[in-house]
Amino acid sequence: MTDTSSHPDDPHFVNRTGWLRAAVLGANDGIVSVASLIVGVASASPSRDAVLVAGVAGLVAGALSMAAGEYISVSSQADLEQADIRREKVALKRMPEEEFTELRAIYEGRGLTNETADLVARELTEHDALDAHLRDELGLSDAMSANPLQAALASGLTFSSAAAIPLLAGWLSPVTVIIPVVLGVSVFALALLGALGARAGGAPVLPAVVRVVVWGVIAMAVTAAIGSLFGVSV
Repeated sequence: MTDTSSHPDDPHFVNRTGWLRAAVLGANDGIVSVASLIVGVASASPSRDAVLVAGVAGLVAGALSMAAGEYISVSSQADLEQADIRREKVALKRMPEEEFTELRAIYEGRGLTNETADLVARELTEHDALDAHLRDELGLSDAMSANPLQAALASGLTFSSAAAIPLLAGWLSPVTVIIPVVLGVSVFALALLGALGARAGGAPVLPAVVRVVVWGVIAMAVTAAIGSLFGVSV
């Protein structure tokens, strides 16, 4: 997307919200899910074949589940947005004066004087009444609108890519050190993911890294404990 901001040296990142959220969620879940699965299986039965089967199954099932889940979830959001848009179209057609008054009141509530709010509402209504109401009354915009396919692809692809990291670590490491190697590689990958996600969104890096690593370690530790205590594949 071309940056048309008046301050391109300090851009905004809100237009990345949709795909970035899905991508970070998918990558985080890919690392944590497959690493936890491998660690749990290795704790119960330190067999390379068992680890690989569990890891590959977790990667495939997880990627499909994440993609389908994101598509369904974001589709529901898109359906709600479309329903609101249809209602707003009907309201503008049936009650144009009431809708104009509502729009003017919104601008007054944001600090404009009565005269300025009336002028702004009138000019925006003449230009594109529906767009003005969608943006200022409902908070909808092209940058923030739900995109199910984009979210599904971002989540599924990042899950697969991230899940391959602990899977490769478990495959390449000696059987006797599968657990520490997978844990170490996964923690490093989680830290890198937190940093990249923060940078992509223009957010502070350290809190994002700590948040991702702490919750990932908790998930892997619990799964390892279950595998060790019960001696079964988790």
